[in-house]
Amino acid sequence: MFQLFTDTDTDILPEEASFYGYKLISMPYAIKDGETVYPYEDFESFDSRVFYNSLRNGTLPTTYGLSPVKYMEYFEPTLKEGKDILYVHFSAAMSGTFDSMKLAWKELSEKYPDRKLYTVDTKAITICSNNIVKEIGEMALRGASAEEILAWAHAEVDKFAVYFFADDLKFFVRSGRVSGLSAVFGGILGIRPIINISEDGIMGSVAKAKGRKGAINKILAYVDELQDNIKDHRVIVGHADAPELAAEVELRLKEKYGDDLRTEIVVVNPTAGSHCGPDTVGVCFHAKHR
Repeated sequence: MFQLFTDTDTDILPEEASFYGYKLISMPYAIKDGETVYPYEDFESFDSRVFYNSLRNGTLPTTYGLSPVKYMEYFEPTLKEGKDILYVHFSAAMSGTFDSMKLAWKELSEKYPDRKLYTVDTKAITICSNNIVKEIGEMALRGASAEEILAWAHAEVDKFAVYFFADDLKFFVRSGRVSGLSAVFGGILGIRPIINISEDGIMGSVAKAKGRKGAINKILAYVDELQDNIKDHRVIVGHADAPELAAEVELRLKEKYGDDLRTEIVVVNPTAGSHCGPDTVGVCFHAKHR
């Protein structure tokens, strides 16, 4: 038997995690006075309006990886139950937190030598990870084995693409995603970079657009160009407190592909949102390639 795990950087909500059978690992951030906040441990529900308004008003949160001790606290109760672990996580290329996970597992595996840790690197974050987490959750509910899930992930993870735009580049500047000069001129000219996540699990700017409307048009053009069996999978529209824009994107997708397109609108979690900033909007869909 195995126990599913995922983390809050995949945008999964506690009630969704419970439905699919996941245990949830909380990825922390600090927003004031260095106080560390663990999503869904230090609060029950995420008030995205309050959080993203604080960013609009000048707050620049800091994010952290987990310590080996914290990973041990998450994993050991499951190992004591005699279960293996299958952890579906956000991109290992984006964080050093998985070095801590490996250190924790080294110690735990010595204590529980008969137990196994399986991992699925979604090579993504937020809505792209969310899509993969839910697909795997559905497989697990149907009784798929860990080996079947790993085989599916090997074939399918790179076929989930995400394209999004950042409304204010200063948040990516702080996390080293774009240069300061680009942020200045982006703000002056209203230029939005179109960003995707590669098969290496790394974010990169692939295009630019003028204004929010132009950015949405560009994202939808990528969906049209790259989509593969789009109606056989959910399409997730993600936003960082921009519900009107997300609703517009969802409407245009349904106008293009039909009202039976399986869409979901998901709010970007606060830890990842600390890097992209408010009013970010994107789409995750099943694609020929990323």
